[in-house]
Amino acid sequence: MAADPPRTSPFVLIRRWFYVAALAVALAAIGAAILPVSTAAKAAVPGTTAGQDGTTAEPGDAPLFGAELDWGSDSAQAYAERLGASAAVYDHEMPWPLQDAERRYLEGFLHQAAAEGSHAVLSIHPTVPLAQIDAAEAAKLAEGLQSLSEGFEGKLFVRFAPDMNASWMAWGQHPAAYTAAFRAVSEAVHERLPGAVMVWSPYAAQDYPYGKSKHAPQPGSDEFSLLDTNSDGEWNQADDAYAPYYPGDAAVDWVGLSAFHDETRGGPAANTVPQAGAFAGLLDSEDFYERYAEEAGKPVMVRTAAFFSPGAGGAGAAAIKSAWWKQVFQAASTDHREIGAVIWTETTTQRALGETTVDWRVSFDGTQAAAFRAGLADSALVTGPVTERAAATGTAGEGTALSGIPAWGAVAATLAAAAILWFLPTRRGAARSWAYAEETRRDLRVDLLRGVAIVFVVVNHLGLVSLFQLLSQEAIGVVSGAELFVLLSGTVLGMVYGPRVAEGLGDVVDATARRAGKLYLTALAVVVAVFALSWLPAVESDAVTTFSDQGTGAAGRAAAGRTYDLYAGMDGILQYPVPGSVVPQILSLQFGPWQFNIMGLYVILLLASPLILAALARKKAWLVLLLSAGLYVLGSTARIRLLPSQFEDSFPLLVWQLLFVVGMVTGYHRRAIVAWFSRHRIVLGACVLLAALFALFSWCNPYLANAFDVRLALLPDALYQDIYDRFFNRTFLGPGRLLNVLVVVIAGYALLSAYWALLNRALGWLLIPLGQATLYVFIMHVFLVLVIDNIQVLNEGRIWLNTLAYAAVLALLWVMVRTRFLFRIIPR
Repeated sequence: MAADPPRTSPFVLIRRWFYVAALAVALAAIGAAILPVSTAAKAAVPGTTAGQDGTTAEPGDAPLFGAELDWGSDSAQAYAERLGASAAVYDHEMPWPLQDAERRYLEGFLHQAAAEGSHAVLSIHPTVPLAQIDAAEAAKLAEGLQSLSEGFEGKLFVRFAPDMNASWMAWGQHPAAYTAAFRAVSEAVHERLPGAVMVWSPYAAQDYPYGKSKHAPQPGSDEFSLLDTNSDGEWNQADDAYAPYYPGDAAVDWVGLSAFHDETRGGPAANTVPQAGAFAGLLDSEDFYERYAEEAGKPVMVRTAAFFSPGAGGAGAAAIKSAWWKQVFQAASTDHREIGAVIWTETTTQRALGETTVDWRVSFDGTQAAAFRAGLADSALVTGPVTERAAATGTAGEGTALSGIPAWGAVAATLAAAAILWFLPTRRGAARSWAYAEETRRDLRVDLLRGVAIVFVVVNHLGLVSLFQLLSQEAIGVVSGAELFVLLSGTVLGMVYGPRVAEGLGDVVDATARRAGKLYLTALAVVVAVFALSWLPAVESDAVTTFSDQGTGAAGRAAAGRTYDLYAGMDGILQYPVPGSVVPQILSLQFGPWQFNIMGLYVILLLASPLILAALARKKAWLVLLLSAGLYVLGSTARIRLLPSQFEDSFPLLVWQLLFVVGMVTGYHRRAIVAWFSRHRIVLGACVLLAALFALFSWCNPYLANAFDVRLALLPDALYQDIYDRFFNRTFLGPGRLLNVLVVVIAGYALLSAYWALLNRALGWLLIPLGQATLYVFIMHVFLVLVIDNIQVLNEGRIWLNTLAYAAVLALLWVMVRTRFLFRIIPR
């Protein structure tokens, strides 16, 4: 239980918040003054032309070169810088129906395409059954596209439900439902957006029907007869892979084909050099090119890339990919002149729960990128810009990259600041008076660090474009509020319950079990309350009832922008009789806001904590850490999911328990550990230096949060991304991220120890109360996220307004803690 915070006069509170607001405005003014200078220093992207000959290219004049990117971590501008040329068309997945969060992603995508002078492909992935996409739903979709693309000067390609003949698509292998939905969408799009291009895009027929979908039509049904094109009673490779799914010439403007070099056939990774004529063979499979390009007169949009899995052996990436792109470029330039666009998949994907990584990219390797660019220049393919470049809009994703002397100056300043902060307390007598005075009741340094963690959590979960992003999104290293929250929660538990173990383990078991039970009931209450609120007509609840993938989860970066319904199926509780699976799903926390799902992890770890404390009391810390590390290795390699609970998607139990256990051991032995570091100042200094280096590395992240963000362009984007993917994975806590979390906490604790008087006066009044009531703040912030999402003006990307909104939310939470609002009901 947290100690009662001291009372403070309302006038003092107002004065303090005035200081905070003034500081925020001052910092923002400085940023606004610096931004134009640093932005002006940006170099133009070399090698880009308007249609390569200085003219404006239209689809059909010459084949367009395009790219599909990992939009969660990449951008059109970064891609153009890597390749030396912009794509003439960019592709982005668009789920339908569209949620507000997804709309913001897509608006940002279209801004990026417009800024590069490129056309745009929206690959629409329906998340409802095709049968539900009738004329009325198609009209809604077309209206949404019209609103979304308003002001976009490029050509808009609508690639509806692609790969519809494949077994792995949710809408796959239902020809009657698909063709009806496509025709309805095509009619609505042509009416609303006369200039838009409807693209029908199946998967290449090789291996069709690809093992068949378990939801595919069964023999004897009308749809099965459509699939059995030769009427022999069987549906197999002898049947036509395309004709059953073709909506008709009137509905289709362009035809497309997913034609990848991939000889794995769904089996183990196989790195092989493409055989001569392999790409042409895919185009000509079952006379696809002849039927739909030459006879029907439809331009072809090819989506392609070459399979390469690092570490799988076999041929090298350069040999495989260069052989494939040469075939693609030759076909587009000479043999298959009806090709209207080639979209190269510039992403990485994972198969078999992440056991196989497939790298389809060419631009992240400098040598490959140069060779690919040269091949493009020798081909008939047109690079961008193909329309007039749109002016910068200041939307999320833009910012400034410092390189050269300014970047290295920032590095020197950071290291110098770390050195000064390290040596000052040992060289100046006055500085020693700033040090933290040991208290017996609780460690306020831990409380302040917990305050930092919960502020990071609140800021990231609100998800608004604001200046607060610049401080919270991996700005102090490759660390988020979640890791700090779990580690420090374990630390506090070890500090509070550790001394009580000697008095009797039974009391500790009772206390932790009661607290776990209360938290579990609270979790259920939040899940049900949010569900109930989502049914209110006036409440927009997508922010807490759906999750838009940021590309950091188990699905990988290719899933960035994909949205999941977190309450799918819970409406069964309103039926009679209630389906038998719904109640167990609720009780096992399979539903709930994504901002809150870590609570399930905390409940499980709290229940296991008495065993850990008992081992620590018997001086078995080494055994506890060894077993915990073993479980971490098992969880991060085998990707084992122990529980059906929602938290396992983002916080796998076997992996994240390590942070909590390390925190418990640290809290239990806190005084001994602090004393050890005091005697070994060289080790402590190394941790501080390492924390500074990690921070510098995180500032090289190519992702820019908003127009005021600044990063260091000291590492090639490809190298940074490769290091990040290998060592700093968030969901499965890469070893680099783990080390980063530990040294950040050590360095932060040391900084607070040395400069407590100054930092406590500046930040303690705000962060300590929040840190002493982190669980309370964590619970209440879910409902504030819901409130913020229903204020439409805050979802328009206005940085200054959103920054004030963040300040207001944090102020409200602080006041609620100080006034002990609902403290008797809500755990803290």
